[in-house]
Amino acid sequence: MNISIQNSITQLGAEFVGSTNEATIDAVAIDSRSLQNSATTLFFALVGPNNDAHSYIKDVIEKGVQYFVVTHIPRGCEGKANFLIVNNTLVALQQFAAYYRSLFDFPVIGITGSNGKTIVKEWLNFVLSPEYNIIRSPKSYNSQVGVPLSVIGINEQHNFGIFEAGISTIAEMEKLEAIIRPTIGVLTNIGSAHDEGFASTEEKIKEKLRLFDRSQILIYEKNNAIDALIPSTIATFSWSCTHTDADVFVTKTRNASNTILSVRQAKGSFEVSIPFLDEASLENAISCLLVLLYLNYDVATIQTRMALLYPVEMRLQLKNGINNCSLIDDSYSADFQSLKIALDFLESQKHSAKKTVILSDIFQSGLPNSELYSRVGQLIVANKISRVIGIGETISQFQNQFENCITFKNTAEFLAQLDQLNFENETLLIKGARSFQFEKIVAALEEKTHETVLEINLNAISHNLNFYKSKLQPTTKMMVMVKAFGYGNGGFEIAKLLEYHQVDYLGVAFADEGISLKNAGIQLPIMVLNPESTSFSAIIQHELEPEIYSLKGLKAFLKIAEQHNLHQYPIHIKLDTGMHRLGFEAENIQELIHTLQENQRVVVKSVLSHMATSDAEEHKAFSLSQIRLFEELSSQLIRELNIRPIRHILNTSGISNFPQGQYDMVRLGIGLYGVSNDREEQKYLENVSTLKSVISQIRTIPAGDSVGYGRRFVAEKPTRVATIPIGYADGIARLWGNGVGYVTIHNEKAILLGSVCMDMLMVDVTEIECTEGDAVIVFGESPTVMEMAQKTQTIPYEILTSISQRVKRVFYRE
Repeated sequence: MNISIQNSITQLGAEFVGSTNEATIDAVAIDSRSLQNSATTLFFALVGPNNDAHSYIKDVIEKGVQYFVVTHIPRGCEGKANFLIVNNTLVALQQFAAYYRSLFDFPVIGITGSNGKTIVKEWLNFVLSPEYNIIRSPKSYNSQVGVPLSVIGINEQHNFGIFEAGISTIAEMEKLEAIIRPTIGVLTNIGSAHDEGFASTEEKIKEKLRLFDRSQILIYEKNNAIDALIPSTIATFSWSCTHTDADVFVTKTRNASNTILSVRQAKGSFEVSIPFLDEASLENAISCLLVLLYLNYDVATIQTRMALLYPVEMRLQLKNGINNCSLIDDSYSADFQSLKIALDFLESQKHSAKKTVILSDIFQSGLPNSELYSRVGQLIVANKISRVIGIGETISQFQNQFENCITFKNTAEFLAQLDQLNFENETLLIKGARSFQFEKIVAALEEKTHETVLEINLNAISHNLNFYKSKLQPTTKMMVMVKAFGYGNGGFEIAKLLEYHQVDYLGVAFADEGISLKNAGIQLPIMVLNPESTSFSAIIQHELEPEIYSLKGLKAFLKIAEQHNLHQYPIHIKLDTGMHRLGFEAENIQELIHTLQENQRVVVKSVLSHMATSDAEEHKAFSLSQIRLFEELSSQLIRELNIRPIRHILNTSGISNFPQGQYDMVRLGIGLYGVSNDREEQKYLENVSTLKSVISQIRTIPAGDSVGYGRRFVAEKPTRVATIPIGYADGIARLWGNGVGYVTIHNEKAILLGSVCMDMLMVDVTEIECTEGDAVIVFGESPTVMEMAQKTQTIPYEILTSISQRVKRVFYRE
């Protein structure tokens, strides 16, 4: 990209305020935290419901960025940079992308639908890449922001584009259509995703079809409901397995490991073997097949390439590695755009200062190799990477573009010398094109644990955080609770993400939790809610901030503070307003004030209390009485101590139910992890944690035989039983066994049989097609932790925090 600022001003209809508009920009950015921002970056200060990038412009200027698209010049930034002032920065970003798209004239595939967009995009890239230099959406960048960022990645060497478009409500697709301008349209499966944003399925289909208003052709599965809504101006190329009048009629024959598609069209018939059995993959594959037919590929080429389709991993996964390393697994793609995304993820989730990138040859950049690897080298420098390991013939030729770099011709050569490379106490980004089989590198470097994993969706955490932020006043601060190992999900990794999102405080229960986070490099202030007096010295040593809830505790801390010669050390005063667990009560407030008056050893950073019934409508009057008492007692402290502390009383349920009690800060807990006590609110939260395992063994027992300890299940008929390596030592309650609970295998319920064992449980798979080694969902979307809690007579907190530390946590971002 080389766009002049003068041209940008014209295209955006912007007012320019600055010292010079003569520059040329080569990159666009929206994230103030990215280390890739530079003097040639045009920064769009986007304004969302939960965040305003104008607040961070001063920091971005300090990183060297000089050009900003803004709605106003933030106070203190006048004269320090150049500003393009517009009415709406998101609209401006979309206008900029639409203009940039208009500079290129080559075929572009636009993909939309409810499901399968990203998989179809990746498969189309695979089957078309031998003939074309393709630019495509990185990962699942298909939103109102993601689409313009994807299109801006085009360069002069690209000659084919594949972009996906996702919408959540009406009046969104026309904006994406103007940016993508697809010549070929692909409509994938229409399902229930985002139904809440539309009045009806018909309205949703109409909105999605707007992507194809100017397309030469629309490829889709023939469907009466869709047919009725396609404008007559749009030419179509349809397929079906049921409608014989479709342009392409397909029949399917499954065998043990693949599916034979018999394809009948006007030009003749042929067969294609697809290495998948599930219906969703077959639908996605047929969409790709029709694109090849439309582009007049010969049958032999179609057969060869379709037979090589592969499972698509759409996630960046964070895993524990050997020798105290952490791994970011991005081992199935290597293109320039996704490398930039992966490096940002590395920075947001690094576990240590030492950062290593293991990188294969990069394909389809659209750039000459010399320019490509020069740019990659610049990215490596900007992201302060400690070591680069290049794998491939081409990257080996450009080793001199990287500092502290070693290269290998292929993956096998790297693995042969793995022991000599000394991976220890570092964060590794493993990013390679599929042909390099970097999954072998991940397997070699990953910490070995048993086959049960708890997957943590970092996108969902970000979504839930922003959902609750949207309920707050702009000035209200946010403390997020990461106690109990992040409610069982992982302490450091979630703390690192929250630090990236710039929350104001983290909360832990005990000092050792906070010490662990500080030792891992977390810089956010951390409040210790249940400090023991024996931990006060350690709290001070690691710059944690204690909650003080009793006169005894206060005097003990003041004594330690005097020994350490502290001055104005931050403490947090807990008031008991009716929870009757911890805190100062009204009758000892005066003595608390007397003890704190004229004391310079500590400073009251915040005053807090805790609500007992914020989730219970029947106890609303009690909750309001707690807020009133908190107002009275905290005001007395403020008045008599002449202080201005942060005040906070609301927990997750309180945020939603008692907005009048926001004060200066709120404390977000279980809601961050996707759990609400309100059924309506639950619809807006995303599932964070998915506990997965595998089938260890399958056997068929006759009628009369039993399963497990105590013979609690006796078969009434021949029963197919699958054993799964997870039990009560991993956190699965015994109450969940013996017909009460279930797991999900291939989207079907498998009921638990007999008692849950320490390390295993058994399920009924008589009616489920499955084999040993198949994946099992223990909880996640189905069953949910709420459902498990209800049936086992407990609460979701207990389900999540009970998951054993021996269960490996895998963190990923879509």
